[in-house]
Amino acid sequence: MKECRPVAVSHAAFNFCKYTMASIFWLALIFQNKLLVVLGFSILILSAIFKVKDAPLVFLYTHTINRIYPSKIEILDEKAVCFAHIVGATMSGIALMFLYFIHPLIGWILTGVLAILKTSASFGFCGAMKLYSCLNNPKGQCCRIGKKVKQCKIK
Repeated sequence: MKECRPVAVSHAAFNFCKYTMASIFWLALIFQNKLLVVLGFSILILSAIFKVKDAPLVFLYTHTINRIYPSKIEILDEKAVCFAHIVGATMSGIALMFLYFIHPLIGWILTGVLAILKTSASFGFCGAMKLYSCLNNPKGQCCRIGKKVKQCKIK
């Protein structure tokens, strides 16, 4: 079992980050706007580098709206969130490679898949954070996909 690195983050700021990222990829898909995919990729890379407490969207919300309307604090596993940011950045990076260099249709399909996954994770369904928790903690929350991956890992 890997150690958990707890970090305290504003609940509303974390939700703002999740919903904004999902919205960026949906808007990119709806308007066929590659620059929005670049924006999402950039935010995810910066979030992985700076970690969740200083991630761009969390930082923005914490230092603006949260000062006026403070929300409760949520304790997150910094490693799990970083893993989720890296997974999202990797997927959006692959989508960008297809959009710009290989085959745009495949890039838009990947962007659509990413938008669905980001939305699913935003609403608490099986996302990369839960997958990380499932794989690295015997008592971690496992969704159906996580349980299947865990079975493959054990064998």
